Amino acid sequence: MRAFSKSILALFASPLGVVVLAALDSTLFFSLPFGIDAVVILLAARMKDTWWFVPLLATIGSVAGAALTFWMGEKIGEKGLDRWIPSNRLDQVRARIQNRSVVALAIVDLMPPPFPFSPFVLAAGALAVERKRFFGTLVVCRLLRFGIEATLALRYGRRILVWMESDIFQTVVAFFIVLAIVLTGLSLVRIWRSTRPSKRHRAAA
Repeated sequence: MRAFSKSILALFASPLGVVVLAALDSTLFFSLPFGIDAVVILLAARMKDTWWFVPLLATIGSVAGAALTFWMGEKIGEKGLDRWIPSNRLDQVRARIQNRSVVALAIVDLMPPPFPFSPFVLAAGALAVERKRFFGTLVVCRLLRFGIEATLALRYGRRILVWMESDIFQTVVAFFIVLAIVLTGLSLVRIWRSTRPSKRHRAAA
């Protein structure tokens, strides 16, 4: 299991890997709690002199994934949200979006899991939140979030790398990888079900 978790970290803890993981993290298809944050910290600690490049890469990936999710929201519209987002979460997300201030968007952008960021982006697209304001706020807040993490990695880089090589950390990583597989599978099932015609539509047909 240790070898498996290390191989996964090695896959994503690279310039290309952090972009891919950040993009996946902003979609409805993939879920790995705190995964992108851990990779940003690990890669920044390894890159040292070019640590500042890591937040840029992570932000690019995150915005790319969010753009896809936002576009999906525009396509399904407000009436289709209940087929993609559980009702208990939908009420929470809709309540936040109804307050369309930049501050409200920034708070959501900066909030770590378990707050549902991807459903929020989907709902923002469906509820026609202004694109420039939404993505402008997203870029600033993601740079801030990943920049803080990378700065901490620069300051405590050696300690972080030693800790990330420990058995405890590798066990935690393995747990979250298994959790990611389960959550991603559940997300794909939910997406598959949401794309099927409802019973009402089939009866009308």
